[in-house]
Amino acid sequence: MEVDFLIIGQGLAGSLLAWELIQRGCSVMVIDNGAENASQIAAGLINPITGLRFVKSSDTESLLAASKRYYSNLTRFFNEDFFIEKPMLRIFSNENELSNATKRFHNPDYRHYIKSIERADIKIENIATPLGFLEQEQTGYLLTRPLLNCLRTFFISKGSYRLSVFDYDQVKLEPQLSWQDIYPGRIIFSEGFLATLNPWFSWLPFQPVKGEILTLQHEIELPDKILNFGKWLIPLNLNQIRIGATFDRENKNTQITDIGKAELLNALSKLSPALLNITLIEHCANIRPCTLDRHPFLGIHPGFQSLAIFNGFGAKGSLQIPWYAAHFADHLLTETKLLPACNIGRHLAKHFKL
Repeated sequence: MEVDFLIIGQGLAGSLLAWELIQRGCSVMVIDNGAENASQIAAGLINPITGLRFVKSSDTESLLAASKRYYSNLTRFFNEDFFIEKPMLRIFSNENELSNATKRFHNPDYRHYIKSIERADIKIENIATPLGFLEQEQTGYLLTRPLLNCLRTFFISKGSYRLSVFDYDQVKLEPQLSWQDIYPGRIIFSEGFLATLNPWFSWLPFQPVKGEILTLQHEIELPDKILNFGKWLIPLNLNQIRIGATFDRENKNTQITDIGKAELLNALSKLSPALLNITLIEHCANIRPCTLDRHPFLGIHPGFQSLAIFNGFGAKGSLQIPWYAAHFADHLLTETKLLPACNIGRHLAKHFKL
């Protein structure tokens, strides 16, 4: 079987890149091992202003516009909503956060993202806000699991999906690129944190981070808004919430832990002391493919032009991947130059060895 592109991994990165290439008339085969990946359990948060200093990056407008357009197109195609727009309340944990937020509020570059800042005398029922809070706009979350399920069904219908463990040893680079019975023009690796084991791309400075997430049922009234309080809380419906995530650089495994659960429940108890009667519905863990400089990894292998990577989006994948999928497709199909910030070439001098 000959295809233009063989894509390894059906997480959000591999799926959206495969979708983009198929829309442009390319033949694609997606290989996935069927195991739960980080995209499937991720919160899918889209938050243009992040960090303790409430920073909006210079490319926020283009990333946000691309993600909204992309998910809207997918919603129309599959007749199913995937992106849930919902305001976010950022609960201040110290005076520095309040001070930084106030500066952003008065900055005209942030006027489309910050609706208001409320001091401590403005209360939210059942939520502790000792220093007040900021209300953000143009935030929301992606229903990653339903989206990936729909895309998998689509790929299967196109004959573009194979459930299989990808064995690196079965790749033949010469005289013609192949893997098992597939002869692709190029192999693109979008395998998340597993790229740290990839014989061609493990030299890239990944910094995988394990995260655990809880889905809970509760009985009290909570605001129908995303809450950001060091952790995040997403209201799924009137009586269910998701809370996450832990941040563990040491344990590179997907096992749920009592320590992770306790950390999240403790943070929740401080946020909402009235939230006493809760029932655990689901406890998940996976590994985010974060990078040393917090920018994704896109590009062609310096020694093997038939091998490429599209990976490293970490916790910002839902916001970033749509724009970068189009950008990488442009590069693959028209040789458009990659932006230096995402091009793996930025790491060649320091990390790559022949």
